[in-house]
Amino acid sequence: MLTKTASSTTLTLWNGREVPRLGMGCWAIGGPFFAGDTPLGWGDVDDDESVEAINRAIELGIRFFDTASNYGAGHSEEVLGRAIGNRDDIVIATKFGFATNSETKQATGAFADEAFIRRSVETSLRRLKRDRLDLLQFHLNDFPLEQSDAVFDTLEALRAEGKIDAFGWSTDFTDRAARHVGRQGYVSIQHTMNVFEPVPEMISVIEGKGLISINRGPLAMGLLTGKFTADKAVGAKDVRGAALDWMVYFKDGRMAPEFAARLDAVRDLLTSGGRTLTQGALAWLWARSPRTLPIPGFRTVAQVEENAGALVKGPLPADVMAGIDTALARV
Repeated sequence: MLTKTASSTTLTLWNGREVPRLGMGCWAIGGPFFAGDTPLGWGDVDDDESVEAINRAIELGIRFFDTASNYGAGHSEEVLGRAIGNRDDIVIATKFGFATNSETKQATGAFADEAFIRRSVETSLRRLKRDRLDLLQFHLNDFPLEQSDAVFDTLEALRAEGKIDAFGWSTDFTDRAARHVGRQGYVSIQHTMNVFEPVPEMISVIEGKGLISINRGPLAMGLLTGKFTADKAVGAKDVRGAALDWMVYFKDGRMAPEFAARLDAVRDLLTSGGRTLTQGALAWLWARSPRTLPIPGFRTVAQVEENAGALVKGPLPADVMAGIDTALARV
């Protein structure tokens, strides 16, 4: 039986707190939401099961949970609020920028004006049942660089008012990641990173500026769990079946063939040392940089236990990392 880990795989946060270098991503537990008929969630969920999985993660030492105000049109935040509430030993990161209607479960637009940000903060505080947001992240990936100054002015003001403890940007653009370095409270970048997308330029910025690298998509939206074959399709309410420009890992709801070949090339290396494929993918991230904090998604206790089990084994050794680089270069 897996028990709470005493792993040395830890990271010191902006507030001096040391936490395991593993968070839990809470997009999937928000349940379905849509842009018209296009699914933006991961399908139906059972809230009781989600709460049980969150509690199991906490039992195993996990202290970082990442969500967003639009996940499930606010439902993800509500589930976290139900499970965690105002516990001060748990760090909750959320995001703002995308508006949704909680009744229709529809996306209603993207906004970044001060009034919207302040309303979003108050709504997130209420849903999460928190007195203060630990980490608030700007969710608009490619927002114009110069216009972002006003956004982060507002975040600085909210920090001064005690509404938030720290802030960051969820972006895959290095110029945006670097733009607000030096502001008091600017501590993190959330960005795509996994075995298939090592993003060395982003890691260089993050390490050079002393930021935290919060890794979304650490399992390539499920490909690096090994649970998908060429014939297995996702459900009708699953975002992985949507025809979205940024949906590279799946095509028409099935694993994209080019990634199947890459996965075959590294499977044996990632599962070395008795790791599952999932655990190897997380271990790869820890070996890439001391600043990485992967946030794999979850919906079940079993998924939480597998993710947390990666901490026991720690980062991949250097020779395995080199072998993965070589294998991917050959594909």
